[in-house]
Amino acid sequence: MAEPILAFRDVSLERGDKKILNHIDWTIQPKQNWAILGLNGAGKTTLLKMIHGDLWPTDGELEVLGGVFGHISIPELTKRIGWVSTALQDWLHPGDLVEKIVLSGKFASIGLYERYTQADLQAAKEVLSEMGGESLIGKTYAVLSQGERQLAMIARAMMAKPDLLILDEPCNGLDLFAREALLQRVAKIAQMPDSPALLFVSHYTEELMPCFQHVMLLKAGEVFAQGKRQALLTDDKLSEFYAAPIQLTHIGTDRIAVYPQ
Repeated sequence: MAEPILAFRDVSLERGDKKILNHIDWTIQPKQNWAILGLNGAGKTTLLKMIHGDLWPTDGELEVLGGVFGHISIPELTKRIGWVSTALQDWLHPGDLVEKIVLSGKFASIGLYERYTQADLQAAKEVLSEMGGESLIGKTYAVLSQGERQLAMIARAMMAKPDLLILDEPCNGLDLFAREALLQRVAKIAQMPDSPALLFVSHYTEELMPCFQHVMLLKAGEVFAQGKRQALLTDDKLSEFYAAPIQLTHIGTDRIAVYPQ
């Protein structure tokens, strides 16, 4: 049996006397794409930081890409994980050319500090073009729109040919059309023959494209429910999850939006 992409085995995380995550049991198998849905303070970002090796469990066992924490090299692990987040944008250098920002993904670094070849730079341009950003080549990061910046971040994440691609609320700050363009780009990545496992984190059900057939509902640091989207993205289950009356609206045949009733 193939190794899981990741496995949380009774994982908890405490800070002081407060539990941030509580007894998380969750496994992503190869070829599965998951979405995590939760309100502010649910623990979504903390969960992602643990997967990326920035935080370690207080209790339990965490396995990511075949390595158990405590027995793996975190720097080597992070090179196999693509990370897309608006928070990461704050660390980038506005004057850098977009293709060099994309190339930095190969080294999992902010900025280029290792030697690279013209072939490396050409490969970065090709990845950027493949992601739909050919028009961004030669531009500095500072002049990009928010949608273009997120596209560049996706290309950067894909540069290292990751085994796991984490999309942490990637639609933050995007207008209606830029958001839809980004979501369609994610859907195309999921269809690639060598696509990494995708993990998409959001507050909003309408952002969960059909490629995300598995969903975790995270609430107050605990797994409220997890499983197939058809079973979880229902009126009854989401009303229970949000503990409030909701209105569920279908978008086409395979997406839904949720609003307070």
